[in-house]
Amino acid sequence: MLEYRFDTQLLIEGTNLSEDSINDYITKNIAGDCLLAIGDEELIKIHFHTNTPWKVLEYCASLGEIHDIVVENMELQANGMHG
Repeated sequence: MLEYRFDTQLLIEGTNLSEDSINDYITKNIAGDCLLAIGDEELIKIHFHTNTPWKVLEYCASLGEIHDIVVENMELQANGMHG
Protein backbone atom coordinates (compact mmCIF):
# COMPACT_ATOMS: atom_id res chain seq x y z
CA MET A 1 0.00 0.00 0.00
CA LEU A 2 1.29 3.45 -0.93
CA GLU A 3 1.52 6.22 1.64
CA TYR A 4 0.30 8.79 -0.91
CA ARG A 5 -1.90 7.29 -3.55
CA PHE A 6 -2.78 10.11 -5.96
CA ASP A 7 -0.32 11.42 -8.54
CA THR A 8 -1.55 14.99 -9.09
CA GLN A 9 -0.31 17.02 -12.05
CA LEU A 10 -1.43 20.32 -13.51
CA LEU A 11 -0.39 23.61 -15.04
CA ILE A 12 -1.01 27.00 -13.42
CA GLU A 13 -1.16 29.98 -15.77
CA GLY A 14 -1.06 33.43 -14.20
CA THR A 15 1.09 36.42 -13.37
CA ASN A 16 3.86 36.84 -10.82
CA LEU A 17 3.89 33.10 -10.03
CA SER A 18 6.75 31.89 -7.84
CA GLU A 19 8.11 28.34 -7.83
CA ASP A 20 9.53 28.89 -4.35
CA SER A 21 6.31 30.29 -2.84
CA ILE A 22 4.20 27.49 -4.33
CA ASN A 23 6.68 24.85 -3.17
CA ASP A 24 6.75 26.31 0.35
CA TYR A 25 2.96 26.52 0.64
CA ILE A 26 2.31 22.98 -0.59
CA THR A 27 5.11 21.52 1.54
CA LYS A 28 3.82 23.21 4.70
CA ASN A 29 0.07 22.77 4.17
CA ILE A 30 -0.63 19.62 2.17
CA ALA A 31 0.66 16.17 3.12
CA GLY A 32 2.48 14.37 0.33
CA ASP A 33 5.81 13.78 -1.39
CA CYS A 34 7.67 14.02 -4.71
CA LEU A 35 6.73 17.69 -5.18
CA LEU A 36 7.90 19.48 -8.30
CA ALA A 37 6.92 23.10 -8.98
CA ILE A 38 8.74 24.17 -12.13
CA GLY A 39 8.27 27.09 -14.46
CA ASP A 40 8.38 30.85 -14.60
CA GLU A 41 6.28 33.85 -13.53
CA GLU A 42 3.51 33.02 -16.03
CA LEU A 43 3.36 29.20 -16.14
CA ILE A 44 4.12 26.59 -13.45
CA LYS A 45 3.96 22.81 -13.79
CA ILE A 46 2.97 20.99 -10.58
CA HIS A 47 3.61 17.32 -9.85
CA PHE A 48 2.75 16.00 -6.37
CA HIS A 49 1.85 12.71 -4.69
CA THR A 50 -0.88 13.19 -2.06
CA ASN A 51 -4.04 11.67 -0.59
CA THR A 52 -5.85 15.02 -0.93
CA PRO A 53 -5.51 16.15 -4.55
CA TRP A 54 -8.50 18.49 -4.19
CA LYS A 55 -6.44 20.63 -1.78
CA VAL A 56 -3.72 21.01 -4.41
CA LEU A 57 -6.30 21.95 -7.05
CA GLU A 58 -8.01 24.44 -4.75
CA TYR A 59 -4.75 26.14 -3.82
CA CYS A 60 -3.44 26.28 -7.38
CA ALA A 61 -6.76 27.64 -8.67
CA SER A 62 -6.37 30.53 -6.21
CA LEU A 63 -3.14 31.50 -8.03
CA GLY A 64 -4.41 31.55 -11.61
CA GLU A 65 -6.05 29.44 -14.28
CA ILE A 66 -5.41 25.71 -13.91
CA HIS A 67 -5.48 23.25 -16.81
CA ASP A 68 -4.05 19.98 -18.09
CA ILE A 69 -5.17 18.43 -14.81
CA VAL A 70 -4.31 14.77 -14.22
CA VAL A 71 -5.09 12.88 -11.01
CA GLU A 72 -4.13 9.21 -11.15
CA ASN A 73 -4.62 6.57 -8.48
CA MET A 74 -1.16 5.02 -8.24
CA GLU A 75 -2.41 2.23 -5.98
CA LEU A 76 -4.70 0.96 -8.74
CA GLN A 77 -1.85 1.27 -11.23
CA ALA A 78 0.45 -0.73 -8.95
CA ASN A 79 -2.20 -3.47 -8.88
CA GLY A 80 -2.32 -3.61 -12.68
CA MET A 81 -5.54 -1.61 -13.05
CA HIS A 82 -6.07 1.72 -14.78
CA GLY A 83 -5.64 4.52 -12.23
